[in-house]
Amino acid sequence: MLRDFLAMPAGVRVFLGYAFLILAIIGISLRAVIDQAVNASVSPLGVVVMCLLAFTIFTTTLVLQRKEASLVMARLLSTLTLPAIVLGLLGAQPLLALFATVLAIALFWGLSRPSVRDWLNEP
Repeated sequence: MLRDFLAMPAGVRVFLGYAFLILAIIGISLRAVIDQAVNASVSPLGVVVMCLLAFTIFTTTLVLQRKEASLVMARLLSTLTLPAIVLGLLGAQPLLALFATVLAIALFWGLSRPSVRDWLNEP
């Protein structure tokens, strides 16, 4: 497994780190979703979090299986950095905005590299 990780292009490694960051944030915020589920079995926040969780896990699985379709899905999941930039700027959190900007640049630049397209080659 370590050889596979070291053989990955840098863009794929950055994306996997980003995906695990999303999963960690969902795990930390799950308490609020569960608290809302006590009052109402279906809440808008719960639906959004569960959809994001499912999409992140599915995309990460496809990336690890080196599927061609995972490139489009990884780029789609990477667009979540754009609202984070805006929220950081509007919320007077320049460090959050800077971190999200650097992450967005790394993700979009890394996922557009030819080595990533070559690595994600399974039909």
